[in-house]
Amino acid sequence: MAVYQVVDIIKDVRIALDQNAMSEALTGIDDVETLSLDEIICSKIVEAVKRVHSSASLYHLNQGHNFGDTLYWKGKEPCGWILLPEDFMRLIVFQMDDWERAVYRAIDMNSQEFAMQSSRFSGVRGTPQRPKCVLTIRPEGRALEFYSCKNQLAKVSRGVYMPMPKIDNFGGIEISNNCYEAVIYTICALTATAFGDSSKSDMFNNMAKTLIE
Repeated sequence: MAVYQVVDIIKDVRIALDQNAMSEALTGIDDVETLSLDEIICSKIVEAVKRVHSSASLYHLNQGHNFGDTLYWKGKEPCGWILLPEDFMRLIVFQMDDWERAVYRAIDMNSQEFAMQSSRFSGVRGTPQRPKCVLTIRPEGRALEFYSCKNQLAKVSRGVYMPMPKIDNFGGIEISNNCYEAVIYTICALTATAFGDSSKSDMFNNMAKTLIE
């Protein structure tokens, strides 16, 4: 992850728009007041980062924020949960130190597979060899439940998530390094939509998609 300044993002989006402005709608951008266009671009940045970070393959999201400092166990069972940070958006990787493999995709709490994690038969639940994680909602907030460990001596060895994007007080926003170009094209797509050019928007979206598959 790196912090990119909004002013630099706007410049890069303008360059991309200038290089690809072939439709009448976007050709008319030259006639739009600079401030107005910059405001439109700026208003699309957070949404673009969210879209790209949500849909990018894990290969492009090899960085993020750490989590998992505090564990809660389910009674005497070797399974438990971790409260998620308030800005949690997407799981990148989670692994306990006695697991043989990491989990990169959490189970949906409405799935049958989640129901199996409550089985009284331990072999049906996730195991250290085939661990499972579930994104749930607890009274304390959103949580990641994990199944299962060998015992309650286990600790988190890897816990990384992608946060909800936001522009900080210094005019910067965190973007995964491998996703920056895709973010630029996605902002272009959203800007094209704002100008009513759906064909140009589709073109930019396709350009972004090919960069993060």
